[in-house]
Amino acid sequence: MAAVALILAVLSTAGCGLIAPSFKKPNLEVVDVRVLGGNLFQQNLLATFRIDNPNDRALPVKSLRADLSIAGEPVASGVTTKPFVVPAGGNTQFDMTIGANLASGLLKALKNVDRHGDEVAYSLAGTASIDLPFMRALPFHQDGSLSLRQFFASH
Repeated sequence: MAAVALILAVLSTAGCGLIAPSFKKPNLEVVDVRVLGGNLFQQNLLATFRIDNPNDRALPVKSLRADLSIAGEPVASGVTTKPFVVPAGGNTQFDMTIGANLASGLLKALKNVDRHGDEVAYSLAGTASIDLPFMRALPFHQDGSLSLRQFFASH
């Protein structure tokens, strides 16, 4: 009886691996940010993101949550409002409204500019909720740096 239970457990575990698709993490990149309005303590931004799907099948995204930190200081977070599909091996762009507190983030970033030229480190992290059976949310994390001179010159 114990042998039958063990065989059933092994088969069910193997079966889940065959049924549940395996996805590589998507790459997420900020393409553009526009200020929608706000005050000194709270700003509303419209961020345009590009998501690349390295997988061989379409990636139906129910929702996406992202948090942005500048120079280690959390400054913004947002959630998508509409589902979208990223084609297999392709990419798509989408907009996300983000609530931000840029005052504290920029103060910290400006301190770093004095030490490191005009480059400031940023971190973008979050999860993409996938609309497929047996799929959990896919986490993502991207670190980089941006030039404040370039950012302020173009906005």
